[in-house]
Amino acid sequence: MIEELLPQSVVVVERHEGDGVDPAGDTVLFPAEEALMTRAVAKRRREFTAVRGCARRAMEKLGVPAQAVLPGERGAPVWPAGLTGSMTHCEGYCAAALVRVGDLASLGIDAEPHAPLPEGVQDAIALPAEQVRLRRLAADRPGVHWDRLLFSAKESVYKAWFPLTGKWLDFSEADIDVSAAPGARTGTFHAQLLVPGPVVDGRRVASFDGRWIVRRGLVATAVSVPFARGATPG
Repeated sequence: MIEELLPQSVVVVERHEGDGVDPAGDTVLFPAEEALMTRAVAKRRREFTAVRGCARRAMEKLGVPAQAVLPGERGAPVWPAGLTGSMTHCEGYCAAALVRVGDLASLGIDAEPHAPLPEGVQDAIALPAEQVRLRRLAADRPGVHWDRLLFSAKESVYKAWFPLTGKWLDFSEADIDVSAAPGARTGTFHAQLLVPGPVVDGRRVASFDGRWIVRRGLVATAVSVPFARGATPG
């Protein structure tokens, strides 16, 4: 599912309980990972293990030996030298996307249950202009939970942003405009950064572009940041 949203250079491994397999599979944690789970509840441990199983398979597909994936600053995964990537998990689903550092500057993925956000969350994460666009989309296409899609898109934007900047990006610091063809359950989105963007190849990136899809009870989003595209002089 998520691989359809990213360039071909990106390796995506995903697991879905609907496929009749245990997302955690036979993944065994490395000692450093195991140490992080000593006090984790069963659900957290299961998700942590499952998504790392996806990451290990993605590494192997790129010719890199499977290694521990430990959380770094602000919980962002620390990848083996020469790779960058992103991970996501929600109930019954997990995925990891990895790419060689020379192929993309950064990327971010997110998956969420295709359901309305809890009460009050939309107001907390959506800018006034985004709220207006969400109401328009909901009126035109009521079959998609646009509020959840916006939340997922902001998560993907942040995951692509952080490795490039090492800084927090608030929900209010990116204005996201979602697009979809009539009747389609897939589309694109544009994220205009409202704070100075990262510098990539000596040029400042002012916006990110991403793609989204709704399938199998999930909404998934992905952002890929190419080198020297969509950038303005720093």
